Amino acid sequence: MKKILSLLLVSSFAYGASQKEWVPKYQKKSLNTQKTEKGLSSKSDLKSVSTVSLNSEDFPENKLEALYMKEPKSKGFLKILKQESLKLKQDAVPTLIKVMKSSKYPAENRWIATYMLGRIMGVKSAPFIAEFSKHPNWMLRLASLKVLLHLNQSQYKGIYARLLEDKSLIVRHQALQNIKEMKIKTLAPYVWKMLYNKANYVGGKGLRKRSNIIKEAIKVVGELEFKEARKPMLKMISRSKFKDVHSELDYALNLVSDKDSPKGSIEVKKLYWRKEMVKGLTI
Repeated sequence: MKKILSLLLVSSFAYGASQKEWVPKYQKKSLNTQKTEKGLSSKSDLKSVSTVSLNSEDFPENKLEALYMKEPKSKGFLKILKQESLKLKQDAVPTLIKVMKSSKYPAENRWIATYMLGRIMGVKSAPFIAEFSKHPNWMLRLASLKVLLHLNQSQYKGIYARLLEDKSLIVRHQALQNIKEMKIKTLAPYVWKMLYNKANYVGGKGLRKRSNIIKEAIKVVGELEFKEARKPMLKMISRSKFKDVHSELDYALNLVSDKDSPKGSIEVKKLYWRKEMVKGLTI
């Protein structure tokens, strides 16, 4: 009987030693945190600590930011972004700026954030938005130009002139549109310079063709009344080498000349401009 009692007593101690005191989940988390702070002393400690560490910046601070973090899968979603931003008005500004400055948000959403910042803050946002004209992402450079145009910010001439030579064709085209629509005549020489930029041509050496941006640039030169370009344009319209832009040249020459070319075919107009060129020659 004594042997049986002694065996039961020993087994009860052994069972008690093998059991761990129950600890609530929140206490377990704090204990794990303490381990990471004090240092890990064994392999078992390594297993008890999660290998994934999340930065607080990975979590949205508000509902609007949560929306901007989502991948846009439709135009309808982008419309929702605009609507939700407008609802908050000035309160949306910190979130919009945060989205614009961070690459962790989808590029399309950053575009919308730029646009909405300009719409909510108006001309006050122009200096900040102008800084994005130097952004490495072409979409942000384009957004910057579009918002500056929307705000009618004609004073940023240096930006528009520089972006006429941007590596992105769509950005160059938008810079041209800004100059055209805001009628910045002082930038006419920079627009004319686009005709000599190889990036505005397609094809290899000897086979290069003028892209549509060249046609647009010629027309803008006329609209800006850049009279210094009249003589070179008269030479160009008289040569078959430039036959693909003869119509645009006629349009521009009409705007920088005292008289318009006669109505009729392009051949009739070319003949008229040849005569005008001869008149300007001196012996």
